[in-house]
Amino acid sequence: MDPMCSWCWGFSPVVAALAEQAAAAGVPLHLVAGGLRTGHGAALDNHTRRYILEHWQAVNQATGQPFQFDGALPDGFVYDTEPACRALVVARALAPELTWPLVRLIQQAFYAEGRDVTQASTLVALAEQAGIPRIEFATAFDAAASHEATSADFTWVQDLGIAGFPTLLAERDGQLALLTNGYQPLAELQPLLGRWLERGTHA
Repeated sequence: MDPMCSWCWGFSPVVAALAEQAAAAGVPLHLVAGGLRTGHGAALDNHTRRYILEHWQAVNQATGQPFQFDGALPDGFVYDTEPACRALVVARALAPELTWPLVRLIQQAFYAEGRDVTQASTLVALAEQAGIPRIEFATAFDAAASHEATSADFTWVQDLGIAGFPTLLAERDGQLALLTNGYQPLAELQPLLGRWLERGTHA
């Protein structure tokens, strides 16, 4: 997933419910940063902005997740998702149990509140809100090892041939099962995950 992927934001309530379902069976949620738009140093042009906002409208209509459209993606905005992905990776290293809460705060800030989550200062504040010590997070966020770990996530995703987000995989004994590539409603995925978890209890 990518914290700045609109369909991942739409999928957020579904993930929360599935994570609870899996946790009840002793299976934890592990987030991997996919790197939706990384290394983009140029500001969005009008054509790309319209294209992205059309996606946001579609996600809003399909999922009901809130979006702040007024003033979204302002002139000069550089849509680079690497910093938000790095925040995910840093949280995973420092406080694994707070990774998902931080990602949800980043999504909420970006899509529903119109905040610029490409800025380190915003991400540090959100990490603190999630419960991660500010100085510890800020130091790790700037560290070379965190840049490398984020790149390793991107490579893992690419090596699996995953092109779309969100993608939900179930892993048992090193074997990966694809639950979905792309948004699916909870009603579709809950029984699918249930069957996978049931097979594990009988294995």
